[in-house]
This record gives sequence, structure tokens and C-alpha cells, in this order.
Amino acid sequence: MMMMMTESMTTEMQTCINASMECHKICLETMTYCISKGGKYMDMGIMSMMRDCSEMCMMCMNMMMGGSEFMGRTCTLCAEMCDRCAAACETISDDSRMSECAAACCKCAEACRSMPMIPA
Repeated sequence: MMMMMTESMTTEMQTCINASMECHKICLETMTYCISKGGKYMDMGIMSMMRDCSEMCMMCMNMMMGGSEFMGRTCTLCAEMCDRCAAACETISDDSRMSECAAACCKCAEACRSMPMIPA
């Protein structure tokens, strides 16, 4: 991926990009894990939330790296989706993999909320 605004990359943006990348990756890996486990792990609400969260994290990264005028609003939506995904993953609280996914989502949500909001 190409960073179109390297000269104006802030620490908050880099932190948010890194957290989004990690959340995207962990959500995808956790979906694969859930498919392999079956049973209660195949809950379509949880699976859909992880898929949506993963996609939103990727969009958030792309918006920031491209210097989009919409990155502030994208980060706000990404934080909301990450919070919901974390809550969904926490419904299977007796599994360390699900807890890891929830933690990555919480970290990404926090990073997105710390982004300076740039009006679109």
C-alpha cells in the first residue's frame, strides 16, 4: 500500500493504521478458527461482525494512507464497529482466541477514537 501523505503522517495515524492492520488480520484469523471449531463458534452474528469489522479496518487503513478527506468519519465508524465486534467476541468468553480478537478490536477502537477528527 502506498502512503500518499508521508510528510503529514502523525503518530496517531501510524498507531491507528497499525492497530487497524492487526485487527483486520486477527478478525480474519479468528473467523477461520471459528469455522474449524464449529458449534457455538459458527454463530452468524459473531461471524458477520468479525467480517464487517475486518473490512472496516481495511477501509480505515486505506482512507488514512490515501489521505482521504473522509478518514475522520471512517475512523469514527471503525471505532464503533470494533467495539461491537469486541462485544460479540466476548460472548464466547471461555476461549483465549476469542479474547485475543476482542482485545485487538478494543485496541483498534481506542486508536481510532484518538485520531484527530478532520471534517469531510
